Amino acid sequence: EVQLVESGGGLVQAGGSLRLSCAASGFTFDSYAIGWFRQAPGKEREGVSCISGYDGSTVYQDSAEGRFTISIDNAKNTVYLQMNSLKPEDTAVYFCAADGWGFCTAVTSKIPDAYEYWGQGTQVTVSS
Repeated sequence: EVQLVESGGGLVQAGGSLRLSCAASGFTFDSYAIGWFRQAPGKEREGVSCISGYDGSTVYQDSAEGRFTISIDNAKNTVYLQMNSLKPEDTAVYFCAADGWGFCTAVTSKIPDAYEYWGQGTQVTVSS
C-alpha cells in the first residue's frame, strides 16, 4: 500500500523555522517527483516546492524561494522541507504528494492533479 506521512508541523513565531518531513512507504522515491503543497483556510491548494527522485532537481514557487529548502534522503525514503524566516502568511496545512512522472517543472509543481498520492497533511501556524 502506498502511503505518505507528513510530520514536523506546529506553532512557531514569525521569523522562526520548522522542518517538515514526508515519509513514504509502498514505493521508493527514486522514480517519483515529490511535491509540497499548502492550503490555507478558504484558499485553494498551492504548490510550494518539488524535488525529483530521479536527478534531485528542485523547483520552488515564489512564496518559498530563498526561505525554504527541499531535500531528499533516499536511504530513509523521506523528503524534507526546511522552512526558515517563516511569516504569518505561511500558515496552512502542508501536504506532500508523489508524481509518478518523476520530474519537477515550474508548471507541474503547481498543479495538484499532477500528483497521484497524497499525505494527510500537517498544520503549520505562524504567529505574528
